[in-house]
Amino acid sequence: MSKTYNAKFSSFGSFTPAKILNNFDLEKIVDTSDEWIRTRTGMFERHIASENEAASDLAYQAAVRAIESSSVKYKDIDHIIIATISGDHPFPSTACVIQKKLGLKNIPAFDISAGCTGFIYAIDVARQYVENGAAQNILVIGVEILTKITNWKDRNTCVLFGDAAGAAIISRAESSEISLIIDSLIEADGSQGEYLIQKAGGSRMPASHETVDQNLHTVYMEGNRIFKSAIKCMYAACTEILARNDLKVADIDWIIPHQANLRIIEALASKLKVPMSKIIVNIEKYGNTSSATIPLAVDEAIRAQKIRRGDKILLTSFGAGLTWGSVLARY
Repeated sequence: MSKTYNAKFSSFGSFTPAKILNNFDLEKIVDTSDEWIRTRTGMFERHIASENEAASDLAYQAAVRAIESSSVKYKDIDHIIIATISGDHPFPSTACVIQKKLGLKNIPAFDISAGCTGFIYAIDVARQYVENGAAQNILVIGVEILTKITNWKDRNTCVLFGDAAGAAIISRAESSEISLIIDSLIEADGSQGEYLIQKAGGSRMPASHETVDQNLHTVYMEGNRIFKSAIKCMYAACTEILARNDLKVADIDWIIPHQANLRIIEALASKLKVPMSKIIVNIEKYGNTSSATIPLAVDEAIRAQKIRRGDKILLTSFGAGLTWGSVLARY
């Protein structure tokens, strides 16, 4: 694919709600234990949005942090792309809500629905706008408030999710700059969509007393099927993007996978033959925040001075759809 310009990550920002729910709190809600949750997921605590917090509230804070830690001015944002499956409303888009909150006008703003892979999908779209010259600075946000669509009676899923937002500014890179989004790859297999789904609330099954009573507006997941597919597809996405850019996994400084389950992350590291010391993991503190996990983990690693300018980073994710993908970049 020919391109006119290069794209880069200018900055990252993230935000989590103040309230924290840990494994001992969950022991009081459902039949589970701290030991059971840690052993199977690697999670200990997760941040939970308050009754009055919506996706745009978290996304706004992450956006402000990303913009203010870059050299990009608010007025220089050309597009807003938000990855979410738990936005403020079915419509208007959460991106349009954020546009209003940021005081921006007359620029494109839209949402992407790709589950946990949403942030990867959004980067893939944004970088192409920048590379073909249609935009110079794009605000990309992954945000989820999954705890509001969680079935708190299902001990297999309610322990998994937390709420967060992570943002990135994707900008045009000058030829002299070291920072560069090298490549991105996104894929899907719609034949497996029923394994991770919110069954009610759309046109297939509109809201009714029956759907609410049956908890059909909450996350439904067949964990064993998802577990195996997640490892297989993220591994394939990583190896394919490295191969087509003539790189080996040893050339990568940091791998930042979707934080769905520590056992998935460890299995991916094993298949890639890389030590866990090269994998960014923060699942113990935040749980699975879906499309927000990767930008949250990257932002935290940058602020901890783990990821530095010039480091080669590989982002990879897997989610509802089923969807998966990877992004290869020099930060």
